[in-house]
This record gives sequence, structure tokens and C-alpha cells, in this order.
Amino acid sequence: MLNERKTIDGELFNKMILGGVANLRANLQEVNDLNVFPIPDGDTGENMYLTLQGGLDQLQACKGETLAEKSQAMSQGMLLGARGNSGVILSQLFYGLAEGLAGLETADLRQFGSALKMGVKCAYGAVAHPVEGTILTVAREAVENACQKFDADMTVQEFFAGYLYEMKKSLEKTPDLLAVLKEAGVIDSGGAGLVYITEGFCKTLGGEELENELSVAESSAKKALDLSKFNENTVMVYGYCTEFLLQLQTSKTDVNNFDLEGLKAFLESVGDSVVAFQTGTIIKIHVHTLTPWVVMKECQNYGEFLTIKIENMTLQHNETVKEEKPAHAQKEIKKPKRARRKYALVTVATGDGLKKTFLEMGADYVICGGQTNNPSSEDFVQAFDEVNADHIFVLPNNGNVILAANQAAKIYADSKVHVIETKNIGQGYSALSMLDYSADDVDEIKQSLLESIQNTVTGMVARSVRDTALNGVNIKKDEYMGFTDKTMLVCVPNKVDALCALTEKLNVGEKEYFLVSYGKEATEAEKESFRAYVSDKYPMVEFYEIDGGQDVYDFLLIVE
Repeated sequence: MLNERKTIDGELFNKMILGGVANLRANLQEVNDLNVFPIPDGDTGENMYLTLQGGLDQLQACKGETLAEKSQAMSQGMLLGARGNSGVILSQLFYGLAEGLAGLETADLRQFGSALKMGVKCAYGAVAHPVEGTILTVAREAVENACQKFDADMTVQEFFAGYLYEMKKSLEKTPDLLAVLKEAGVIDSGGAGLVYITEGFCKTLGGEELENELSVAESSAKKALDLSKFNENTVMVYGYCTEFLLQLQTSKTDVNNFDLEGLKAFLESVGDSVVAFQTGTIIKIHVHTLTPWVVMKECQNYGEFLTIKIENMTLQHNETVKEEKPAHAQKEIKKPKRARRKYALVTVATGDGLKKTFLEMGADYVICGGQTNNPSSEDFVQAFDEVNADHIFVLPNNGNVILAANQAAKIYADSKVHVIETKNIGQGYSALSMLDYSADDVDEIKQSLLESIQNTVTGMVARSVRDTALNGVNIKKDEYMGFTDKTMLVCVPNKVDALCALTEKLNVGEKEYFLVSYGKEATEAEKESFRAYVSDKYPMVEFYEIDGGQDVYDFLLIVE
């Protein structure tokens, strides 16, 4: 009986993870809605869920039965799948847990508690400046207090019931530790997500069956292939998108000294769009090829497959042409892969206009992402592989993307990756405007990028999704707010009025120039209205416009 267990093995760990993922999924919207800024970009719950799903994919493919093997597989998948700050911190909690369980077939509660503490240590270490009143506090206080109350006769179910109780108690105190939460009238969203995951553990231990609703929904929602797009007269042009996880085998190769570069060279000889990277003894492969069997035959010389996916790209191409993909499935915009070079730059943006602008300014690869669509660490790893440079500079352009970029930089071994911690599109734009490799000195190039963002101010206009008050500004639902990164400045009923008021608040008249990026929903009448305002109010300031096409923010204002 689960409720009588005093140790945790691989099978029980697997069941608990499934319950935790399912319970978070069932409460996704509630976690997403716990957003300090009342703009329609709450995605903490989704980031945590997708991070867990990345781990779950590898956990389900894991052939090992021990607790150590199961936790390691979960950790590896989460590290690559991590999205947003909450997702990265969650992946580090599981990374430390796996480190603490290394070598164990099963764990008693003291051992598991110690591993949970190691997870907290890793999570704090992943954040340059840890802030209390966040998911970090909730994780730390819960395990510290639960372990203090440990009893030798305690069952796994009793331990996790106490762990959940301490977690909920800590979560309720987060507004007392973080003033911005108290002002907004919310608890920490990442901490809430962690509570729901742990609650799922407890439900599973209590015998409750939980279904991972999103996976089921996504599976049933997959469109039937239109086979008329590829018939007996069709000529294969695009080849096959071939992806798999390869578990290296000691009976077939030297696992500790595996020649990944040699495998990449082979893959490039039989295909293109090659991505190959290693985590532990597992290789992840992505290649577009006309001969997938050749790829698989070669790779089976080194190990065995954990997962395999082969798709006819002619069908994929026709579906892509026929309909627009959802935001989370958009392809990256990038320049063609070139030969190895010394420097390259990877950045992040949403909106076709902004992405095109960044490429024209010198970016080598623009990852589609930003608000509501945070890229994963794996997205960054794939970008690093594509640009193929000795030194790669990275502009995340979003405070919630920086940790994923940093985590990818640690994972990636083929280049020296330098993350310039740009927190918004404005800082990314300023950095790109100063991009210059002519000094041929890494430190000098990096310092120039850092200096370029110091005097940049980015303002944003977005619709409010709830009534609240921030920074002394009364905010009404469905009115338009003007703000900088963390400071609310104005809130009025009309979006162009909000942009004009924000322009004034940012003292544009005292600056050299400013730029506005119009969002996807901006109309020509709204653009013309703002142009007239600028012409009348700021005739001496250089004014530039971009049809950025970004989501969430109706207008982005970049001031230098």
C-alpha cells in the first residue's frame, strides 16, 4: 500500500511525478493569473508545466528502474526544457534532487530530505541575486521545517503531507517578504506552482489517480495528415525531419570520451539543419535528411534509441503554408548556417517586424520568444549550434528569459557563450546598434555591449487585465497602462493617450532620439495620431518607427 511506504523507489518516484505534473496542469490558469503586473502575459504556470513536461518525456523513455536513474532522467529533461525564471529554478531543484539521490536504488526519508535540501542549494546558486518571498523561499522553508519534524516511524505520505503544509504556510507569507506582492495583492506565482506540484505528489500517495489533461488534449487535437499532399506522383524535396534520443552504450563505444564532433560531421554529410548535443550519456539528435535509415544505422553503432520521431517534411511544409502555427510552435528566423567563425550573436524577439530588424542590425539568429512565449534552454542550445562560432554573445531581451539563457550557456560546451543580460527589447536594440567585432577582443566587445544598454529606457503600453494599484497609480481593468520595467507610470482609457502620456513621463524632450515599435493590433489611425503628437510636441528630437508586430505590448518605446 502506498500510504504505508517508508522508502521511495524508482516506480514510486515516477508515479509521484505524474501526479505532480497533472495537478499543476489542472491549476495552470490560477498560477498564471498570479501576475504582479496586471498585463495579459501571465505564464509562470505554463513555464513550470512545460519544464516538467521536458523532464517527463525523458523520464518515460528511461529504461533504468532505480530511483537514481529515474531522477537523473527527469533532471536532464528539465534542464533542457526549462522556460522562464520559475522553470529554470524548478529544473535546478530537480537537478540538485537527482545529485542527492545519485547511486541510490531506493531512498529513505532522511536521504530524500537531504536530496531536497541539495535541490534548494542548487536553485539558490542558479540565481545571481536570490530574492526572498519567491519560489526559492517557499522551497527552502518547506524542506527545512519538514525535515526538522522528521520521525523515524513516519511514512512517505506523512512526510509529504507535512512538507506540503510547510510549503503552503511559507507561500502565504511571501507578500510579507516582497513588497511588490503585497502592493499587487497576490502571492508568489512560482511558489504557488510548486505547491500544486507537491499537492499532486500527496494526492498520488493517497491513492488518487490524476490525468495529465494537456497531454491528452494535445494528443487528441493533432490534425490528421492530408495525404493528398504526397501521392504516387510526388517528388520528395524536403526530406524527413528526424529526431531521436540516443543512449550511448559502453558495449559499443567509449562513453566517457565520445566523439560528438565526429558524429556531427557525419550528420552534416547526409543532411542539414543538424543539432546534436550531449547531456550525460544521452545524445539528442535533430537532422533533416532524405535518408533517415542511414542516420539511424550509423548512430546505432554507438548506442540504442530511447525515442524516435521521423516526419515527412513535404507534409509539414504544406501544412505550414496552409495555416499559421500557434505562437509556441513558431519557427526561428535565422540566417543560413555558415562555416565556423569567431563571433556570432543570438537574440530573442517576438513580432515579425522586430525579428527582421534585429537580423538587419547584425544578429545571426533570432529565437522567437518573449512575453507569454519564453524560449527553453534547449532553444538556446539549438541556436548556439546553428550559429557555429567560437564566441557567442546572447541578448535575452526579457528578465524572465535570462536564467534559461544562462543555463543553456553552462550546458553548451562547443563555444564560449557570453550572456549580456538585456531585460527588455529596448536594451537589446541598443546593444545591437553598437555591435562591432572590429576590435577583435572578446572583453572589449562584451564591455561595449554592456555599456550600450546603460542609458536606454524602455517604456511599454499594454491593456490591464484587473483592477489594482501600483506605484501610486490606480489601475482599472481594460484601461491602458504605460510603464517601464517595474515602474507603473500612467493608466488611461485610450491606448494612444497612454502612449503620449508615457512619452512625456520618460522626458523624451530631453533625449537625443526615440523609437516606437507598433504592436500587432496597432491601427494606421493610431500610428498617425502619435506621429502628429510627436511632430507637434517634440520637433527637435529624432523620431523613428518600426512595425514590430509584437504581442502583449500595444507599443514599445525606446528612449536614449
